[in-house]
Amino acid sequence: MSVSIFSAALSGIDAKIIEVEVDSSPGIHSFNIVGLADKAVQESKERIGSAIKNSGFLPPKSKTKKVTVNLAPADIKKEGPAYDLPIALGYLFETGQIKFDSVGRLITGELSLDGRLKPTSGILAMAILAANLGFEEIIVPQVNSKEAASIGKIRVIGADSLANVVNHLNRTTVISPTTSDHSLKIDLYPESFISIKGQELAKRALIVAAAGAHNVFMSGPPGAGKTILAKALTDILPPLSFGEAIEVTKIYSASGLIDSLAPLSFSRPFRNPHHTTSAVAIVGGGKLPKPGEISLAHRGVLFLDELPEFPRNVLEALRQPLEDGLVTVSRVAGSVKLPAKFMLVGAMNPCPCGNYGSQTAECICMPFSILKYRKKVSGPLLDRIDIQINVPRETITAEARNETEEEKKEREKTKEIMKIKGKIAKAREVQLARFKDMDIFSNSEMSYKNVEKLCLAEKSAVNMLKNTINKRGLSLRTYHRTLKVARTCADLEGAETVKESHVLEALGFRMNEKMLTELG
Repeated sequence: MSVSIFSAALSGIDAKIIEVEVDSSPGIHSFNIVGLADKAVQESKERIGSAIKNSGFLPPKSKTKKVTVNLAPADIKKEGPAYDLPIALGYLFETGQIKFDSVGRLITGELSLDGRLKPTSGILAMAILAANLGFEEIIVPQVNSKEAASIGKIRVIGADSLANVVNHLNRTTVISPTTSDHSLKIDLYPESFISIKGQELAKRALIVAAAGAHNVFMSGPPGAGKTILAKALTDILPPLSFGEAIEVTKIYSASGLIDSLAPLSFSRPFRNPHHTTSAVAIVGGGKLPKPGEISLAHRGVLFLDELPEFPRNVLEALRQPLEDGLVTVSRVAGSVKLPAKFMLVGAMNPCPCGNYGSQTAECICMPFSILKYRKKVSGPLLDRIDIQINVPRETITAEARNETEEEKKEREKTKEIMKIKGKIAKAREVQLARFKDMDIFSNSEMSYKNVEKLCLAEKSAVNMLKNTINKRGLSLRTYHRTLKVARTCADLEGAETVKESHVLEALGFRMNEKMLTELG
């Protein structure tokens, strides 16, 4: 009679239920694993045998039996060592060495040769699956127990070894459930937003971007401060909500990048890939699709410095995720949908030498070189970026070094940054209330279907925006995105409706000074 134990398999960042069936029969000894198992699963036979022996039980080789393990459903690719523990328990149960009730339990974990349980990727997704399917208990490695307990909807048993799990199942030594820890863990970033000298327009643009989770594009000469501005954006972003933190932790758990001691972080991710990064690493993929940089930046910031240096196929691959907030990765082994609601912050020089348009430095680039350089960033990609600003070089001014004055300035800076963070947090709260029951967290996530309905605007403001869009021959997408930025500007002021001043500021983030002057 075969034994069934429930486990789970990862598909992208989500988990699917797997039934581990173990059967044995008299005959020449063999240990076979079927059910579309990869090399890591096939190799588990040796790990499981040693772990069982070193835990004080009779291993498969000590019995003249044919052992067959089936991982059902058989059409789902199984990879990784997470099936070690359920297979070992299934074998011990089937051979009569232990007895327990497997109903209502989901079991997963990798075994070492001495029977200890090692960390396993994707535990949070498995815990969410178990809770949704009505399981009462999930047994995981001790190091992953806090991660599984983060959702707080299922009894989590963290065990150190196979022997501990057996004692728990036999009720010889019952393991106490791991409690959830939702304490606010926020990482401190090295860049301070308020310490940046000058660049008031750029800082205002980033404040609006942080309040509404808008994409930002910065163009300016080298040394103007584009990189430090982008990194300082993390200083003013509000912490993740609990729901957002679970989403982000689930992605990092599936990628094996989670901090097991403090798995649930409320800091927004900041990803800064090098321009040599491949399209697969940015978007996600592989033989078995895995999350890429855009998914690792979910609910946070993806900063692409030196934007034109990225391969064209990498930049164009961002167009669909920027529009839909998710990416569908299809491979021969399967297709997965990965979340990708991130703030794109791009930075580039105006030309290869960086001095084009400067009043003080001479540009040495040929016109063709400048055109070729700028054409690396396509119009359709720029059209999906809400805020586009120029970041000029700042002049150096002499400052007093009086210690008392410095301390006074620091206090003023602290008050100012707290005021900025408070306004951004308040704007986000207003947006959460506006999008209640819509699975939307910020203004940037509004679809074109409900932009005008949710962005209540004065008639004069709408007419101004429409006239500008028509006069400049801009796209309907630009109209909707500008209206969303204007809605964020209004939220920062606490205004219920979008006014002309808000539309004018939003247009200023997408138009140069000449255009604004003509607009009047």
